[in-house]
Amino acid sequence: MEALLLEHVGISIKGASIVSDVSFSAVEGEIIAVIGPNGAGKTTLMKAVLGLVPYNGKISVFGEEHKKAAGKIGYVPQRFSFDRSFPITVGEFLSLSAPEGEVSRFLEETGMIRFRDRQLGSLSGGETQRVLITRAVMGHPKLLLLDEATSGVDIEGVRDFYEMIRFVRDNYGMTILMVSHEINAVSKLADKVICLNRNMVCHGGPNEALTQEMMEKLYGSEVGLRGHTHGT
Repeated sequence: MEALLLEHVGISIKGASIVSDVSFSAVEGEIIAVIGPNGAGKTTLMKAVLGLVPYNGKISVFGEEHKKAAGKIGYVPQRFSFDRSFPITVGEFLSLSAPEGEVSRFLEETGMIRFRDRQLGSLSGGETQRVLITRAVMGHPKLLLLDEATSGVDIEGVRDFYEMIRFVRDNYGMTILMVSHEINAVSKLADKVICLNRNMVCHGGPNEALTQEMMEKLYGSEVGLRGHTHGT
C-alpha cells in the first residue's frame, strides 16, 4: 500500500522558494532517507509533511490528505530541549503519554527496559533519542518522521539508534521518513534515498542514488562519498 505520496510539492517562505517541485512516493514498511547539504530544504520538507508549513502541490498519507492523517504520523525531532536537572525517570516521562502497563510493554519490546528507572537527564544524546523513539512508537503511528535525530550523537549511539530504527520497521511495520547526514548508515538502512538541494537532484535505491557522481552533484565536486560526513 502507498504510505506517503508527494506530488510536485513546492514551499515558499516570505516569498523565497525553499523547495521546488518535489515528487516521490513510499510504500508501507519502507525506510526513506532524505539527504542533502545545509539549506537544502530537508527540514522544511518534513515540516510540510507534518502540516506545519504551507505548500503547493499534494501530500497524502495512506491515501488521505495529511491533515486528516495526523493521528497516523509520529515524529522525533532533531533536538529535545529540557531541564536535565528535573527529577523525572524515563518510565515517568513515558507515562505522561500512555498507561503504565503500555509503557512497560514498549520498553520491553524496544529493548529499553533497563532505562526505566534512570533519570531522563542522565542519559546520553543517543539514549535520549531512543527514548523519544519509544515514545513516538507508543502512539501507534503508521508513518514515523525523524529529523536529523542523530545530530550530536556519538558513533556508538548512532549505531544503536539505527539498529532501533530497523527494529521498529521490522516489528511494527511502520514506514519511516528520515532526514540524515550519515551517508554510510543510509546506504545500509534505507530502501529509498531522496537527494534534495531545494529540488530533487536524484532519488532511488541506495545503489542508484549514493554514487560518487550523484554525491558530487549534490554536495559539490570536492565532497564525494568519502568527504561528506556532516550537514543538515
